[in-house]
Amino acid sequence: MKQLKIEYFALFRERVGTAAEQISSDAANPQELFTELQARHTGLESLNNMKVAINDELVDWTAALADGDRVLFFPPVAGG
Repeated sequence: MKQLKIEYFALFRERVGTAAEQISSDAANPQELFTELQARHTGLESLNNMKVAINDELVDWTAALADGDRVLFFPPVAGG
């Protein structure tokens, strides 16, 4: 099991009800982790054009996770 710090931004933070949490997970990559988090938090649905970062670096959804990683989830941003 890996210990991961998860941070949520914007819409995700509102839906989860917290900006960050520490969890234990066997997820191999952010895609598996997000699926796991969806089961934990109602209203955390997958959105087109979501972004993910590991330790402050934007990564692909299949990037490997390691113990102690900080994973940040960003929903798409609308602006004008």
